[in-house]
Amino acid sequence: MLIALFADIHANRQAFSACLAQARDQGAQRIVLLGDYVGYGADPDWTVTTVMELVDQGAVAVLGNHDSAIGQPREQMNLEAKVAIEWTRGELGASERRFLAGLPLTLTDDDRLYVHSEASNPANWTYVTSTAEASRSISSASAQIGFCGHVHRPAIYSMSPTAKMTAFTPTTGAAVPLLQGRRWLAVLGSVGQPRDGNPAAAYGMFDTDKRELTYCRVPYDVEQAASAIRKKGLPRWLADRLFLGQ
Repeated sequence: MLIALFADIHANRQAFSACLAQARDQGAQRIVLLGDYVGYGADPDWTVTTVMELVDQGAVAVLGNHDSAIGQPREQMNLEAKVAIEWTRGELGASERRFLAGLPLTLTDDDRLYVHSEASNPANWTYVTSTAEASRSISSASAQIGFCGHVHRPAIYSMSPTAKMTAFTPTTGAAVPLLQGRRWLAVLGSVGQPRDGNPAAAYGMFDTDKRELTYCRVPYDVEQAASAIRKKGLPRWLADRLFLGQ
């Protein structure tokens, strides 16, 4: 089975549409959504509605910190993120709010764990940026493979049977075998707001039969996405950063 994994869409309609189209063209049979559907971008209502429709069709989705902030104003965020979330609250209807509030922090499917941040304390929204953080997440989960987002930069961590950790940045388009002898945590890049210096939207494709993960990048109409942010009166930096991949 081919699973398409999307994280950190952040209300970027143009980026999410491009990723969905490419994943379907590549034969995706299941969709996994790893949180942060809202925040930063100009189309939260469209994005959440699309996610809801995908879930109705069999996709699975977990909660992200920006999604949580819609109903929990106490979530810690920088000023621009707070401005975007406050605006987003007024854009979402009651059904969209209920959907986000009902999302789980984690989901387990076969030997795979899906979470937005990491598994040891998913509600703490810790960024996995080192082997120490990855080790905590891997060790606290029973699944052999974990998939997460939150960081906005692609990375892969693995743990040997003796708890030795490795980490590397995956190459776009190159299938990575997730070997049975190790445990894994794959950090997906961001669909709607990459921060690795590449403005192209990012997502992953996992082949459950071959146990291979491929990181994908999709160019999209960044100018249209940025223009929509400006027209909504959101902080200009949220538009400008899309061109930089920051």
